[in-house]
Amino acid sequence: MLTTSARLLRLLSLLQSRPHWSGTTLAADIGVHPRTLRRDIDRLRELGYPIQASSGVAGGYAFRAGRALPPLLLDDEEALAAALALRMAVTGTISGIEQTAITAMVKLEQVMPARLRRRLDALRTSILPVDQAGPVVDATLLATLAGACRDQLQLRFDYADRQGQPSHRQVEPQGVVHAERRWYLVAWDTLRTDWRTFRIDRMTSGAEVGAHFRPRPSPANGDLRAFVIASLSLGPYGDEARVILHAPIEVVRERMPSSAGLLEVVDAQRCLLRCGAHPQGAVVYWLLALELEFEVLGPPALHVMMRDARARLGRSLARGDAALAD
Repeated sequence: MLTTSARLLRLLSLLQSRPHWSGTTLAADIGVHPRTLRRDIDRLRELGYPIQASSGVAGGYAFRAGRALPPLLLDDEEALAAALALRMAVTGTISGIEQTAITAMVKLEQVMPARLRRRLDALRTSILPVDQAGPVVDATLLATLAGACRDQLQLRFDYADRQGQPSHRQVEPQGVVHAERRWYLVAWDTLRTDWRTFRIDRMTSGAEVGAHFRPRPSPANGDLRAFVIASLSLGPYGDEARVILHAPIEVVRERMPSSAGLLEVVDAQRCLLRCGAHPQGAVVYWLLALELEFEVLGPPALHVMMRDARARLGRSLARGDAALAD
């Protein structure tokens, strides 16, 4: 039989593990009478834990959000994941949370048992940090955007496109997406009457929250990350590049980032690369870097650039051969 303190901790852990418990199941899992369970629930409420009870056939207990954040119970794997995530947040791509992440990390590691500290140290020494590539966004701005998406509130902000041209936007936000080392807002642009993606680091002002809006069907069937990747791949550079790559689509996906272009299966050994969001020179680079056989379907400008690249390569090899002969 568990002691009262151990039983309360066990009860708290179970309540936080799922959204709803029936009283009978919860009492059976802990091994107590339902009357004892009710007394334990009352004790947890006195300690500040927001536990709601409901009666009837579908009645039971549920852990709900309260006015203040009570202590949380984490199992070993959850504690390790939280500690690693906090360490990444200290040097991540979101500004304004570094000091808060440090204090939270210290509190968490301070109460870790020795066995978890050893595992955390092993993970820290095995995972080597890399320099952050990509712009840093403000944590407060990110929270404002995410809250507006959740509560379906319009947003107004100033924005600069890739050429630096300023504009004022009024949008109905749908979601915040992290893709290709950058943060994006997916939103319905009320002036352009179309879905748009906005790089959050290009917002030149704070986001002003406005009125509620009626939600509309999400783009890409709700897969906002796929919508962002498509927007990055098929963009404003005019003619779309189309190239047949002589490799299975799984092989190509391992060799190039998803933002470089959209891939479509041709057959078991070939795939089609479609790219309109990059200048033709970037397409030439990817085609050469992939080290695969390919066929350029269009546009004509890409054919010209490929012939120019072949000519430069031939001249460079000729000069190299001449230098070796000397």
